[in-house]
Amino acid sequence: MKLLVVEDEALLRHHLSSRLSEQGHVVDAVASAEEALYRAAEYNHDLAVVDLGLPGMSGLDLIRQLRSLDKRFPILILTARGNWQDKVEGLAAGADDYVVKPFQFEELEARLNALLRRACGFTQASISAGALVLDLNRKHASVDGQPLPLTAFEYRILEYLMRHQQQVVAKERLSEQLYPDDEDRDPNVIEVLVGRLRRKLEAQLDYKPIETVRGQGYLFTERCR
Repeated sequence: MKLLVVEDEALLRHHLSSRLSEQGHVVDAVASAEEALYRAAEYNHDLAVVDLGLPGMSGLDLIRQLRSLDKRFPILILTARGNWQDKVEGLAAGADDYVVKPFQFEELEARLNALLRRACGFTQASISAGALVLDLNRKHASVDGQPLPLTAFEYRILEYLMRHQQQVVAKERLSEQLYPDDEDRDPNVIEVLVGRLRRKLEAQLDYKPIETVRGQGYLFTERCR
């Protein structure tokens, strides 16, 4: 998933970016609300992590602006303020959940994963389409209980397509899930990876789950639950 992290404390921003990248996410990490608004306008994100105590424009005002721009991705607040009024104000501004500093990364990760699942309509830590099952916590795919050997990039593509089942996903959107920098993105690489993923899936399944929609992108045809 592509995440927007807005945190002005450099060390914490670095740690968050590193840990979330290790979990398989592509991270846009910025220090100000103004930079966050620019990134949100230029790129597609699946979730934002926003510190309330930002310099200049506050985290609350940033959240309000993102919602006014019709950015519908989930937003998780980071706050050093433990009183209930600040939490309520953040949720009322348009955030979906919060974590109080200092926090354990495992709690943050669990809340992020729950928000990402709910945003796509899933409640469990797995996604399945018939015999094909993804374990979202372990980042592991299986067919009829047997491991499906995928590279990290193949798994990310499959997870994103299954999360957005029966929706056309553009090549550019898939590229954003794999590479943080524009200059690294190449639609030809996506074609190669999707082709390789298709062959692995079709060798194990009795249907063809990924369809190419000419000029638009890729479609995971099966309903997932």
